[in-house]
Amino acid sequence: MPKRSDAPPARPLPEPLPTYDGAPDMLIEAWKIRRRALTLAPGEALPRLDVDLKALLAARVPEEAPLSPKASAHATKRHEIRREMVGYTELAALNALLIAHLRKKRHPRQARRLFLRIWQEEPDALLAELPPRWLISSVITFGEHGWNEGQRRVGLAMNMLFSLMKLYEFERLFSGKAADAAFPLRRRARNDLPLDMPGFSLLQGGLDINLLAQVWEMARDEPVAGRIACHLLEQLNHDPRSLFRRIALMRADLVERRTEKALRPAAQ
Repeated sequence: MPKRSDAPPARPLPEPLPTYDGAPDMLIEAWKIRRRALTLAPGEALPRLDVDLKALLAARVPEEAPLSPKASAHATKRHEIRREMVGYTELAALNALLIAHLRKKRHPRQARRLFLRIWQEEPDALLAELPPRWLISSVITFGEHGWNEGQRRVGLAMNMLFSLMKLYEFERLFSGKAADAAFPLRRRARNDLPLDMPGFSLLQGGLDINLLAQVWEMARDEPVAGRIACHLLEQLNHDPRSLFRRIALMRADLVERRTEKALRPAAQ
């Protein structure tokens, strides 16, 4: 007779809980709420499509007076942007206000064409003036509002890249480690990756290179949105506080360790 087991039968594993209850409908509804139009009060409007861009470049944003609590959504957003951009050119402030409108499902008719005109006619001035935060906002706006497929592809690719970067770099701050400090190689947890993705090899893996190379090559072929993207990717390449730099540091550390190990017997 087969030996009888006293062990209780294995219990089925519980179904994993979702990160977002009610997805995707809940996510889409929340996204739609955030895309409600910035309403304009009577008499308020964006500048005309033929506004003098050179004049806007020559003028600087002054200190803003307090805003009425009854101000429209448009006026409130405009006030918020101009308080942030005191000392910048009026063109930079207008670019930011257009982006705020274009993020919404409905926006003034001339907003898209005026945004595209600004980047076609005055890219040099804005690339030199705007900080990365507003350059990122500018390039990802092309994802939905570009003139052609090339501009939209660049905008969408940069949106995904920088949105994910912002999330994981924010979470990493809670590790307590400086953004330019790579994790030590000896402290790797033996956990599976999400969706059972295979692990990344520091020496043979090329995921970091493949990701950047595809976006960069796409951007080099597009003269408007692509120019902003190339400018940002160049800045990212020189910034020591990114995942890409930390991966490079870990890779170099591993190569050095293995080289030292390989030379050790020869030195004895």
